[in-house]
Amino acid sequence: MNVITTFKEKRKEKQITYERKMLRELSLEGLKKNVSETFGSYFRMGTMLGSAIEEGCLDVAIEAYLLGAKYSRFGYYGESVDEVKKRCYQYEKNLIDALYEFICYWGHIGDNGFVNESLYYACEHYVDYWWMEGFRKGEKRYRLKLH
Repeated sequence: MNVITTFKEKRKEKQITYERKMLRELSLEGLKKNVSETFGSYFRMGTMLGSAIEEGCLDVAIEAYLLGAKYSRFGYYGESVDEVKKRCYQYEKNLIDALYEFICYWGHIGDNGFVNESLYYACEHYVDYWWMEGFRKGEKRYRLKLH
C-alpha cells in the first residue's frame, strides 16, 4: 500500500527543509551582538529583564531573516529589493509592531513620546536589517542553485 501525502504536507516539508538550511548560516553570537548594539541604550543586557527582552529580539530577528530568505526568490528572478519589500510589507510591519509592543511591555517604557518614537525606529531598523540579511543570503543560495 502506498502512503498518501497531500500537497500541503509536501509544501510544508519543503519549507521546513529550506528554513533549516538558511538557519545554518546564522550565528547566535552575531544575533546577540546586533541586539546589544541596537537596543543596548534602552535596557541593560546583563539583567534578568535584559535577557528576557534579548530572547524576544532574537526570535523576531530569526523570523525577519527567514521572511527575507523566503522572498529572495523574487529578487533572484529579477525584481528589485523595493518591489520585493512591497510584496511582504504587511508581514514585515507585523514583525516591527510585535517587537515594539514586546519591548514596551517588558521594558516598562513609559509614555515619553521621544523615547517611544526612537524605540519604534530602532525596531524598524532591526527588522529591516535582518530581513535584508535573509534576502541577500537567500538570493545567494538561489544563484548557487542551493535552494
